[in-house]
Amino acid sequence: MPARFCLLLLALACVHPLGAAEPDRLLRDALAAESRFDSKAALDLLLKADAARPNDPFILQKLSRQYSDLTLDTPDLAEKKRLCTEALACAQRAVALRPKDPVNVLSLAICYGKLATYSDTRTKIAYSRLVKEHADQAAALDPNYDYAHHVLGRWHYEVATLGVATRVIVKLVYGGLPAASTAEAVRRLTRATELSPQLPAHRVELGFALLADGQRDAARRSFEQALEMPQREKYDDEARRRARAALEHLP
Repeated sequence: MPARFCLLLLALACVHPLGAAEPDRLLRDALAAESRFDSKAALDLLLKADAARPNDPFILQKLSRQYSDLTLDTPDLAEKKRLCTEALACAQRAVALRPKDPVNVLSLAICYGKLATYSDTRTKIAYSRLVKEHADQAAALDPNYDYAHHVLGRWHYEVATLGVATRVIVKLVYGGLPAASTAEAVRRLTRATELSPQLPAHRVELGFALLADGQRDAARRSFEQALEMPQREKYDDEARRRARAALEHLP
């Protein structure tokens, strides 16, 4: 059982003792489903918990997470966009209720990043700025939040590796994007791996940052390390698929 899940159950037990109301049971069952990577079951339970206890920021953040994770279970682009839109709405509600929670704030960054994939160019640029803004806020709220460094690292290498022609168009037509560098991407993702060395997704993204920074041998090692690690989060399988594909193209 993942350590994070055990800690969440302990926290729930402290806040809501045995014999608590129905939403607490639903929430515990939802966390158990999430730990099994069963996003649909977790979502169904969390929707019931939200109906029974509306405006609970923890429930809303978890709802956002399940909607986001469910995009991995469908190939349909329209459905992916719908799920991301639902995830963003839940994240916005969570932040409105608890604006200083770094997990809530980072949920906004993740949702905008995913929605950018299904948007037109102008919206992609606007959402990219929001990803950076909210990820920076999350990292400021908790400098040791590994996923804040993960998102910032990925943002840096993706923006830093935009082609020259694309950069010119973005600057002339859309006002440009914040400064980005592959060195900062490596620094952020190295920090993420230091904070949570057991998560393969951090090492996959570090591999891509190292690759963008011209460090091919280090990138290869990072990809290979990720592939040797067990799955910890639902996204890990997709991350490792990308790592395998990258290794196939490395000389």
